[in-house]
Amino acid sequence: MPAEHPRTPESPGGVQVIARMGQILRALDGEPSGLSLAQLAVRLGLPRSTVHRIVSALVTEGLLAVASPSGRVRIGPEFARIAASSQHDLWREIEPFMRRIFDALGESVDCAVLGDGHVRVVHLIPATHQLRVVAEIGTTFPLHGSSKGKALLAELEPEKVFSLLPARLERFTEHTQTNLRVLLDELSAIRASGVAYDFEEVTPGVCAAAIAVREPFGSLVAVSVAAPAHRFRERQEEITRVLAGVKAEASVAFRAPERR
Repeated sequence: MPAEHPRTPESPGGVQVIARMGQILRALDGEPSGLSLAQLAVRLGLPRSTVHRIVSALVTEGLLAVASPSGRVRIGPEFARIAASSQHDLWREIEPFMRRIFDALGESVDCAVLGDGHVRVVHLIPATHQLRVVAEIGTTFPLHGSSKGKALLAELEPEKVFSLLPARLERFTEHTQTNLRVLLDELSAIRASGVAYDFEEVTPGVCAAAIAVREPFGSLVAVSVAAPAHRFRERQEEITRVLAGVKAEASVAFRAPERR
């Protein structure tokens, strides 16, 4: 019997396996509760035995994790660590625009990225006011209540929005919007204006506004301004004008060059 040659990344079989790994990882994106092997097989049109073999390898490497006793799998900690590492420096491209907002308003400015059903702050410029609002790096915010979460949701396709939002929208304050239809209408308005708001929807006494910016490598980043509610409301028109202007500048600066 001829010896079996192992598949390498360069061999046709190896390339196919890598492609299928990518398919599985993309299928699990936005599925915090995970999917079963049967669901993955149906969704991808692959034999269940093939899915099982690839999933087992990804679980061993920590790129996938078992999500339930029934065998559902989800994105694993190692994949999340790698993704977080790649996002760690996203703010470097965004910081000049954050600085413009800070210089114009003097309020705390932060940038955040999509996480697993939330947004996570990755960089900030804190205000120097005695009474100020500061979200520490690593702090997470709900997608449906925070201005940064809504700014990012407004940039996504409806199917992706539905996959990211929980079945039941949690109430954090008396101002939190928990009606999905009303929230979707708000996202439509944000798409038109470019600016999202949080009027004490996550934390009493705190308001915020945010824009979404797609940095040069294609990742979406939310840039937000937060302030005590009374000061924010007094300056809302000014804050909106500054954010809308910076969003327009960033869109031009980060626009991919046209192919000739």
